[in-house]
Amino acid sequence: MTEPTKATQTEVGHEAGGHANFPPFDSSTFPSQLLWLAITFGALYYVMAKIALPKVGAVIENRKARIAKDLNDAAAMQQQADAAAAAHEKTLADARAKALGVAQEARDKLAAESDLKRKALEDELAAKMVVAEGQIAATRAQAMSNVESIATEAAGAIFERILGRPADSHAIAAAVASVKPT
Repeated sequence: MTEPTKATQTEVGHEAGGHANFPPFDSSTFPSQLLWLAITFGALYYVMAKIALPKVGAVIENRKARIAKDLNDAAAMQQQADAAAAAHEKTLADARAKALGVAQEARDKLAAESDLKRKALEDELAAKMVVAEGQIAATRAQAMSNVESIATEAAGAIFERILGRPADSHAIAAAVASVKPT
């Protein structure tokens, strides 16, 4: 079994002549290799230039266009959002101003009603004060008129109690009248 393997090895070694060269490095095949290199490079260049690169370029241009469109759409939407936000802020400001106006109007109305009620109450109290002062003055006048008679009676009773005899009522009345404030 070992012999057939040897024969094969000798055949290979014999066929190559003992010097095996790698075909791309064999100088006798350079011209054909250069020809096939030029043909292959030219065909590959033609396929890439006429078919593949235009398709890749079209895809890139489509992506650029889509991105530009998306950016423009995003910018337009951002402007719309900004405009909507500004409109919303304006609406809120208008609503606040209107609410403040309504509140101020209500305060003014309530203040006016309160002033009217206060004025009516003050007028009513002033009228009651005038009536009360009149009653007080009348009561005072009546009391003062009674004071003289009471003072006269009291002085007569004191005189009688101290001296034990009745006093002259005309003399006591004249004495009380002389001390009476004017």
